[in-house]
Amino acid sequence: MRTISRRAFLGAMTVPVMASRTLADTRSGIRIREITHEHEDYLYRTPIKFGGTILDRVTLLNVRCVVEDAGGRRASGFGSMPMGNVWSFPSRVMPYDVTLGAMKELAQRIERITADYRDADHPIDINAALEPEYLRCANEVDAALNLAEPIPKLCVLVAASPFDAALHDAFGKLHGLSCYRTYGRDFMVHDLSRYLGPEFKGQYLDGYIRKSPRQSMPLYHLVGAVDPLTNSDIRQRINDGLPETLPEWIRYNGLTHIKIKLNGDDIRWDVDRVLGVDRVSAETQAQRRVRSWFYSLDFNERCADVGYLLDFLARIREKAPACFERIQYIEQPTARDLRAHRNQVVHQAARLKPVVIDESLTDLESLLLSREMGYTGVALKACKGQSQAMLMAAAARKFRLFLCVQDLTCPGASLIHSAGLAAHVPGVRAIEANARQYVPVANRPWEDRFPGIFKITDGRLRTGILTGPGLGAVPP
Repeated sequence: MRTISRRAFLGAMTVPVMASRTLADTRSGIRIREITHEHEDYLYRTPIKFGGTILDRVTLLNVRCVVEDAGGRRASGFGSMPMGNVWSFPSRVMPYDVTLGAMKELAQRIERITADYRDADHPIDINAALEPEYLRCANEVDAALNLAEPIPKLCVLVAASPFDAALHDAFGKLHGLSCYRTYGRDFMVHDLSRYLGPEFKGQYLDGYIRKSPRQSMPLYHLVGAVDPLTNSDIRQRINDGLPETLPEWIRYNGLTHIKIKLNGDDIRWDVDRVLGVDRVSAETQAQRRVRSWFYSLDFNERCADVGYLLDFLARIREKAPACFERIQYIEQPTARDLRAHRNQVVHQAARLKPVVIDESLTDLESLLLSREMGYTGVALKACKGQSQAMLMAAAARKFRLFLCVQDLTCPGASLIHSAGLAAHVPGVRAIEANARQYVPVANRPWEDRFPGIFKITDGRLRTGILTGPGLGAVPP
């Protein structure tokens, strides 16, 4: 396959986002008639530690919309996503309530901007047109709230994601189809070259995305940095009927995939943690007569440099070769700002295991830059927007990158959205679903309606049921 430099690729994208209306545009597009949002708060069952921070609560951003086509037909859409301020807007100088408040103010302005959009378009075109406005209003929030640090682009994507999701959901429901069946030339006015450059001329998303979901996919279970591995790690049991140690979770859900959160600033602890997880897993899987299982490792960009990662991998390989072989991929080892850390190339590490970008992935340019720096994979996330996830999935598949779909501890509708995304993108290995561990109360209204997604006994989510219209999640 011919390669093209990031500069040449971006320079060739000369078609502006806003273009004149066409007959096809008007016929297949939707106009936004109503859009509203609300918040929903939950305390975690147990805290989670990642990126050096312990988190014990979540605020969901729920969005509802009504859209209309040129013939006057109407449909309602729903989108939901954890606000994820600790992950998307990390700060050492602003407390949790301040960054969450900034996201709430941003959501208010995103609602107004989205409601004022007057053209009839496909949801992907609506998002492409509005994203610059969302970014601009983030600057306004910075000034209005006198924030000590500016709102990052990643945070803007997270705040906008349920609005984008609601539009995709409504578009699919308007046509009585899964939204994944509305990404071809019958519904989209523009081919992928409009969003991804000339190499995609004449191609549409449906050439990269499955129209029907995979029947089932493995579940990735999270071991947070403060999660107990064995009974000896528990000070006081919760005794709520759910598992509390790693062996209990493995048996309860039939797990074969385990994601391990690491600190990235204490190599002895990180190595011991992985070896501990491997020892406990091996004992439990032997009792279950399971011979094959996998790990993913997430440093949440905490490694000071790539040398730390290489040293870490060398120690794991030396101390436990079988454990090293079970590592399926590594997430975002170093800082998310790739431009400011161009020296942190990961070519050598990526020759050992796939290394994927997560926090860094906010647009096509960051994807292309990551390839130059040696990254060999991409973590897609529903919390960055359905539109972006679809486009980045197409680009990643074009470039033959390793693909995974990661979670933002998504409960309820947001998990259905995330699972649907994973099941419709070829090459995705498994689904992360952390809310069942940390905030199961938010899943309860959904469990009986989607048992194959929320009740797992054999380590797999039954994603084949996600064939309903839109994103497939109708709120209770």
